Amino acid sequence: MTSKPTLNDPFHNRNALPEDPDITTFDDWEFDHGFNFGFDFDDLKYEHPRPSPALPCPPTPSLPIPQSQPRDEDSQPYHVYTKGQKWFLVIVIGAAGLFSGLSSNIYFPAMDEISDSLNVSLGAVSLTITSYMIAQGITPLIWGSFSDTLGRRPIYMASFSVYIIANIALSFTPNYAVLIVFRALQAAGSASTVSIGNGVIQDISPPAERGSFIAFYQAIRNFRIAIGPVLGGVLAEFLGFRSIFAFLLILSCLVLATIILFLPETLRSIAGNGSLQLTGVYRPFVQRLLAGKSGPKWLQYCNSDEDAGDMLPRKKVTAQTFIEPLKLLGEKDILFNLIFGGVVYAVWSMVTSSTTRLLQESFGLNEILLGLAFLPNGLGTIVGSAIVGKLMTRDFTRLEAAYRLSPHHNAPLPTNFKIGKSIPLDFPLERARLSHLPWISILFILSTSIYGFSLAVAPNPTIQPSPGWIVIPLILQFLIAATSNAVFALNQTIVADLCPGRGASVTAVNNLVRCGLGALGAAVIDGLITLVGVAPCFLGLGMMTVGVAPFAVLNWYWGMKWRGERARRKEREAAMRQRDVETGGLPLKG
Repeated sequence: MTSKPTLNDPFHNRNALPEDPDITTFDDWEFDHGFNFGFDFDDLKYEHPRPSPALPCPPTPSLPIPQSQPRDEDSQPYHVYTKGQKWFLVIVIGAAGLFSGLSSNIYFPAMDEISDSLNVSLGAVSLTITSYMIAQGITPLIWGSFSDTLGRRPIYMASFSVYIIANIALSFTPNYAVLIVFRALQAAGSASTVSIGNGVIQDISPPAERGSFIAFYQAIRNFRIAIGPVLGGVLAEFLGFRSIFAFLLILSCLVLATIILFLPETLRSIAGNGSLQLTGVYRPFVQRLLAGKSGPKWLQYCNSDEDAGDMLPRKKVTAQTFIEPLKLLGEKDILFNLIFGGVVYAVWSMVTSSTTRLLQESFGLNEILLGLAFLPNGLGTIVGSAIVGKLMTRDFTRLEAAYRLSPHHNAPLPTNFKIGKSIPLDFPLERARLSHLPWISILFILSTSIYGFSLAVAPNPTIQPSPGWIVIPLILQFLIAATSNAVFALNQTIVADLCPGRGASVTAVNNLVRCGLGALGAAVIDGLITLVGVAPCFLGLGMMTVGVAPFAVLNWYWGMKWRGERARRKEREAAMRQRDVETGGLPLKG
């Protein structure tokens, strides 16, 4: 029997995963705390790269697992902003993030009016939704990559400029061609705000806070689903559909002015942990106005260049900048999260985009009543995001405390230990983020499957439902929206945790998958309803969600293992790059 390694042993410290059979493993902690992770954690044993005998062995980078005692860099806070300052920034970026969905949802009640005004079919108008969603899925890859390289603030200003130009053109829409082209440009300008906002949240918040911030950010953005159709219906009814774009133009100019005035740069390669002095375009205009004066405390973001904290290396924009986000699709845990979340998003998009047609056919609503009928869907998105945010924060805090007390550490962790920039490989992240996914998914599937039957009853003359029957499909829409957006919040939070420092890029990839599937769904939903009927259509969509549920199950059981494999692979690549530098750039094989 070998003796237990000590902290001084470079191959058996808290930077390495346990190899010695005598070491108390995480399996013991799982048993003591009632968890079962579905595999033996000893499978994640650390392996040092084996260098060529002819070359010296370079120092091997350590795995991102916290030390038993805080390291020097951990003595700095993750971010210097106060909780109030962080919440203020989340509100600002939430207002900016409104436009991606608002531009889509404010449009739905006006589709009939657009069809009549431009002398095109309702199906042709529906294609503008598809073109919008395609641009919404693709363009964040470009904006997000720029944002993770050049900074959040300048890309916000550039993307809003594109959005404003599109709205100017749409305010004078003379024909269908202008509508479909500039709707796509409108999406190109607004879609990036979601991914940039998620990048800002990752910049300023450690994992323990991130779940609540992301959920609240999503709830603010989802407010547009509640209010957008109501505004769209009123504007289209009294001022015509072009007034919708004039309204968006005025509102976006106000939000852009707010960003220029108040939003500081947060990208950690530029701003560090918020204590670096910002200059040029990265500095909010209000700080220039208050230079040398005593302003409100909540506006005093960056005051010195001391204690800059963990400042990431500054990157250059290359072709690889735009290719790197797509490589995330090659990671099993990330891909499986995106596929399941993308299908849920597509089903919800099909419910939303078909609402105008189905409620008009079943209940004969005008534009104003149609706008009001979208309220349950919008309120559901807010409620679902808010509830799941609180649940994620509670779960993460509970598991973080259990991890701190677990006996598998070589030395006790301090009582104030918090998971910071890098999540330990042996921390049960999947449990912290996805423990509520099963019941949320079941409720989503049931609500979607029943939804079509509630609409099939309304126009059926043999059944003759009461006049208040419309309440049934609207309640189901509320449940579909609440559960689907809860899934989105869970999905976005864990994917952000898996890709530290790449918040905007990973959100852009998420958008690519979700909006790609959503655009496909929006394009086929009308034809599908016509072909098979409304009840079989939505029952089939519920069963389709059941069909992709195994992706979530696989991630639940093997996600932790895949995280470990990715970390070891990155370590080997880093060691090989280091050795390449030390040997004068000699090519390495294998």
